[in-house]
Amino acid sequence: MTRRSVLIGSGSALPRRALGNEELAKMVDTSDEWIAERTGIRNRHVAGPDETTSSLASAAAKAAIAAAGIDAKSIDLIVLATATPDQTFPATATIVQNELGCNGGIAFDVAAVCSGFLYALGVADSMLRTGMAERALVIGAETFSRILDWEDRGTCVLFGDGAGAIVLEAREEEGEKQRGILATKLHADGAHNQLLYVDGGPSTTGTVGKLRMKGNQVFKHAVTNLADVLREVLAMSGTEAADIDWVVPHQANARIIEGTARKLGLSMDRVIMTVDQHANTSAASVPLALDAAIRDGRIKQGQLVVLEAMGGGFTWGASLLRM
Repeated sequence: MTRRSVLIGSGSALPRRALGNEELAKMVDTSDEWIAERTGIRNRHVAGPDETTSSLASAAAKAAIAAAGIDAKSIDLIVLATATPDQTFPATATIVQNELGCNGGIAFDVAAVCSGFLYALGVADSMLRTGMAERALVIGAETFSRILDWEDRGTCVLFGDGAGAIVLEAREEEGEKQRGILATKLHADGAHNQLLYVDGGPSTTGTVGKLRMKGNQVFKHAVTNLADVLREVLAMSGTEAADIDWVVPHQANARIIEGTARKLGLSMDRVIMTVDQHANTSAASVPLALDAAIRDGRIKQGQLVVLEAMGGGFTWGASLLRM
């Protein structure tokens, strides 16, 4: 018998306002054709004044809890990945905890930008397997529209707001096809800070700052790093690429997703792609895509699924789980 972190429910939430490429082209010098050809993005959602990272995270969490069919009060761990918290402190996870009414357990944020959900998943899995908790909410939630320079067409067209969440439950699994998280591999390399960053912070400028990115260089690192970490997580678990049912990648750019698949020899028929619908939602993008594929029936119980992401830092990682 092996104690595993088993996914028992998923959920997601998007802001009310959808902002399509054609509407965005009226705000900045760009076009639907230019954006779609280079990124695959057609639409993104932008948070309104009454929508925050915590409100989106809470909505996604409630959907995941409903899908799991459990009482929210049974959640004793919340790990929330975000680069756009409601406040510098306390952690946005504690706001979500209070909204859900499961006060008293463990709740904290993880900051690893677009890889944040993978980092949060790794932390939650470790805590469940060691018995520190029994049921965990792992959430990726962002309001990236708050840190975009809406005059910079190289970045503002790429990002959107949203949240995704999963419920993990510690279970004793046995047999060859054990459900749950089978392997996770995470990396970081701070040498590339200036390729993707926000030009502000409490201890430097005292301001929130705006997102800055050197897109071409990020693209090159992303394809290589993501292919490498996928190979690593497969090797850790003794799994062949041919055994994988689905890959759920970070939804940053269709060309990065396609390039990574080619490097691994994977058919795009086995890759979940939702970037056209909500753009790059940073830490929220993997759970958003995962929830979409679970709810439409593509991802089924018993299948092998790989999650992967790379973000500012650089940080990157992958996780293999059996649903």
